[in-house]
Amino acid sequence: MRSGSIIMLAVAVAGCSSETPPPPATPSVLVSVAVPQRGSLPDRIMLYGTAAPTPAGSQALSILQPGRVTAVTVVAGAMVRRGQPLVTIGVSPDTIATFRQAQTALSVASAQRATTAQLLTQQLATRDQLAQSDKAVADATAVLDAQRAAGGGAASRTLVAPFDGIATAVTAVPGDRPVAGAALVTVARRGAAVVTAGVDPALRARLHVGQPAQLIRVGGGAPVTGRIAQVGGALNPRTRLVDLQFAYPAGAILPGEAVQVGIDVGTVAGWIVPHRAVVTADGASHVFQVAGGKAVGVAVAVRLAGAIDDVVDGPIDPARPLIVDGAYQVGNGDAVHRAPARPGPR
Repeated sequence: MRSGSIIMLAVAVAGCSSETPPPPATPSVLVSVAVPQRGSLPDRIMLYGTAAPTPAGSQALSILQPGRVTAVTVVAGAMVRRGQPLVTIGVSPDTIATFRQAQTALSVASAQRATTAQLLTQQLATRDQLAQSDKAVADATAVLDAQRAAGGGAASRTLVAPFDGIATAVTAVPGDRPVAGAALVTVARRGAAVVTAGVDPALRARLHVGQPAQLIRVGGGAPVTGRIAQVGGALNPRTRLVDLQFAYPAGAILPGEAVQVGIDVGTVAGWIVPHRAVVTADGASHVFQVAGGKAVGVAVAVRLAGAIDDVVDGPIDPARPLIVDGAYQVGNGDAVHRAPARPGPR
C-alpha cells in the first residue's frame, strides 16, 4: 500500500508538470484618438520684429557752435511737449566774440556806405564805390544773421522739443563740451513708429504694401491690426533677411517693444489633423488610424504645419479614428486601446 501510494503520487506530479502554460497577454498601447476632418486653414507667415520710430518722424537737435552743456531736463524714453526745454548750452566766449565782431563789421560797413553816399552827392565818389559799399553792408548782414541763427547772440541757448513726441535718445551730459553739430537729443514724433521684421527672401514675392498683418506683443496684450508699409528691395547685411515695415495705430505699441507678426497669405485645404498626430521620426510623414483594435499606418504629405493643427493629404479613412497621443509609440499592426474620454467642462 505504501509503495503504491508513492507510485500514484509520482504519476499525479508528472501529470501536473506536463500541462501547457497559458500564452502571455498581447501588449497594447494606450492612445487617444480624434476624428479626421477635411477643411482649410490660413497659410500664415510668422515673423518677429521690434517697434521703433521712423527716420522721417524723428529730428535730432544740435547747435552749430561749440559750447558747454549746463542743464539737461529730459531722459531717453520720456514724453515731451512741443516747446518743452530739453537741453541748455552755454555758448563759448569765442562764439560770443565772433558774434560781436560781426556786429562791428556791419556797423562799420553801414557807416562807410553812408559816407560814400554823401560823397556821391558832392561828386567826390563814384557809383561803383557806392555799389561796393552796398555789397559790403550786405555781406556783413549775412554774416551777422548766420551768427545769430547759430546762437552767437546770446550767452546760452536752450534746445526745445519741435513737436509732441518721445525723446528717443539723449546724449547730452551736464558739463560736457559737445562738438559743434553733434546731436544732443533726438525726438520722435508721437505716432510716427513702425515695426520692422525680417522675412526670408523666398517669401518676399508673396508680400506687398498694404497687406494686413496681426501684431502681437511678445510681452502680452491684445493683438493690434497693422499693415505692411514697406517691403525692402535688398537683404539686410546683418540679418541676411528682407526687412519689412508695418504701420499700426498711433500709440498702440511703444517703441522698443518686441512684436510677433502674423501675415495671412492664403489658405491651404486638405485633412486637418492635430500636429501631434503626424509622425516624422523616420523621415517620411505618416499618421496612424485604428482598425480592429490595431494601428494602421497611412502615408501623408504635409501641406501646412502649425503649432496645433496640420493640413495633410493622403488616403485617410474618415470612418477610422486617428491616433493623436501615442502616435510616436506605435508601429503598423500594433494593438492599441483607447484612453477613457475626459469629462468636458461644466
